[in-house]
Amino acid sequence: MMLIPTHHFRDIERKPEYLQPEKCVPPPYPGPVGTMWFIRDGCGIACAIVTWFLVLYAEFVVLFVMLIPSRDYVYSIINGMVFNLLAFLALASHCRAMLTDPGAVPKGNATKEFIESLQLKPGQVVYKCPKCCSIKPDRAHHCSVCKRCIRKMDHHCPWVNNCVGENNQKYFVLFTMYIALISLHALIMVGFHFLHCFEEDWTTYGLNREEMAEAGISFHEKMQPLKVSSTECSSFSPPTTVILLILLCFEGLLFLIFTSVMFGTQVHSICTDETGIERLQRKNQPREHTGSWQSVKETFGGDFSLNWFNPFSRPCQPEIPSDKDLVRQVTSLSDTETTEDPSEETKEEDCVEVIDE
Repeated sequence: MMLIPTHHFRDIERKPEYLQPEKCVPPPYPGPVGTMWFIRDGCGIACAIVTWFLVLYAEFVVLFVMLIPSRDYVYSIINGMVFNLLAFLALASHCRAMLTDPGAVPKGNATKEFIESLQLKPGQVVYKCPKCCSIKPDRAHHCSVCKRCIRKMDHHCPWVNNCVGENNQKYFVLFTMYIALISLHALIMVGFHFLHCFEEDWTTYGLNREEMAEAGISFHEKMQPLKVSSTECSSFSPPTTVILLILLCFEGLLFLIFTSVMFGTQVHSICTDETGIERLQRKNQPREHTGSWQSVKETFGGDFSLNWFNPFSRPCQPEIPSDKDLVRQVTSLSDTETTEDPSEETKEEDCVEVIDE
């Protein structure tokens, strides 16, 4: 048995029997392009529903508490159009990130026949995932939730109920960006709403009996909902409005911080061409990095254009890896440590080397 130090806990088996072909079912015939991808995970589905609920709650408060009751039609129309556009793009990006195949490796292709067809030469190895029985290309990692190996897997995000990988990273970046923008927009509108209403409509509710008598306002008039006027703040009572706005403010602040951090992390990963998993593992062997701008163009789909911000446009389709791309080269014999008995050594040409990840 041989051990490679740069890949901890990975054993190179030199016997074809290790492949256990009876446990590796050949992959099914690939489905048509564009087939919907969906992960049946209870936690992820619940998080996705909560995400939509929070966006729709913000939509309700912004429209029915702040904008529609206002008599400043220009203010309401402009802010309503901007907020609804950003919310639509955020939900569309969420759907694309959730329903797009992140880059799953064909399942069940680690059969004995397939390994032998690669015709491995001395010093060449292939990586097999024993969990999904697939031959893993470079930079692919297994996700225990998706139960598949994902190319350029960054992490599994329960909020989109999917892995963030090679094919859907653009949609995840757009989702975090648009959520951060609508959160910031909502917070700004809430701030203006509080400043305006505390000085106008809600001051009546803080008057005592003497002040009400001086102002000519009866107790019955005070308890009535505010009538439509040029200074009306909400069709709800002030206490209800304050509660709704405080909840929206808390939600907006929380998601603004969270999504801004995620957006910055994803952009950094794209520019450095290093996924979150790779950043945590920090392999000793150096890996060739592509240019920062080239990596960004590959992720968002070509040269800079408005399509970068469009969740309905696809990123650059990666080249389909050939069978030879699954084979990796051991740099030198000094990088390996032999632990098998000399009696077990045979000709290198007759050996099948498989790394179990």
